Amino acid sequence: MSISDLIVISDLVGYHRAIPKIMPRIMTEPMTEPTLTRAERNRLQLRTDIIQAAFAEFSERGYHQTAIADIAKRLGIGHGTFYRHFENKRDILEHVINDVTAKIIAAMSAENAPTAAGSLGGYREQTARIARRLTEILTENPATARMVLFEATSIDPEMNRRVLDLMDWAGKLTAAYMENGVRLGFFREDLDTESTGHAVVGMIVMSVLRFLRTPEDRDEQKRLGEAIQRLLVDGVARREK
Repeated sequence: MSISDLIVISDLVGYHRAIPKIMPRIMTEPMTEPTLTRAERNRLQLRTDIIQAAFAEFSERGYHQTAIADIAKRLGIGHGTFYRHFENKRDILEHVINDVTAKIIAAMSAENAPTAAGSLGGYREQTARIARRLTEILTENPATARMVLFEATSIDPEMNRRVLDLMDWAGKLTAAYMENGVRLGFFREDLDTESTGHAVVGMIVMSVLRFLRTPEDRDEQKRLGEAIQRLLVDGVARREK
C-alpha cells in the first residue's frame, strides 16, 4: 500500500474530515512492517491482551458497569500497568476503532482502490477480493463489531458522532467506486452514487449483524455474501440496449 493510494482514498471520500484522528498517523507512518525488539513485541502483546480483556468484561458487564479494576483483575495486572497503555476505558475503544479503520483502508487500496477497476469484470473481481478481506477483519475479532454496533453509540455524544462519522465515511468511500463505474461507462448513467453507497453500507451492516447472531452458520454467510455481491455488480451495471 502506498501513500498515494491513501491520498486518493481520503480525497475521494473526505476521510480526513469524517475521522480526523487516524489519518495523520496513517499518512506519516511507514507502510512497511518495522523490526521490533522483544520488549516492543511484549508491549504490543500486552496492549492486545488488555483490549481483549476489556472487551470480555464489556460483554459480560456492559461498558458502563465495567471498571478498570475489572479489566486489570482479569489479566492479573496492576492499575499502573493499565494506565501505561491506555488513559481510560474510552481510550481502548478509540484505539480499536482507529485500528479497524486502518485495516479497512488497507483492504481498499492498491488494486482494490476506488479508481482501480477499469471494466465491469475487473470491478466484479475487485468486490470479491474486498469481501474476502472484510470477512477476515470481522472474523479476526467479532467483539469489535459487537462493541461498535451495540455499545459505542451509548457511551457519550462524542463517541456517538464518531461511529456515525465512520458510517458516513464508509458510504462515501463506497460511492467513490460507483462514481468510477459511471465515469468509465460500465455502470448505469442514472445511478445515484451517493445514495447507493450508503445503501450498500446498510447491506454490509446487516450481514455483520447476521454473522454476530449465528457466527457458526458459514452457509448463510456465504449465501448472503454472494447475494450482496450480485447486487453490487448486476444491480448497478449498465444494460446494453
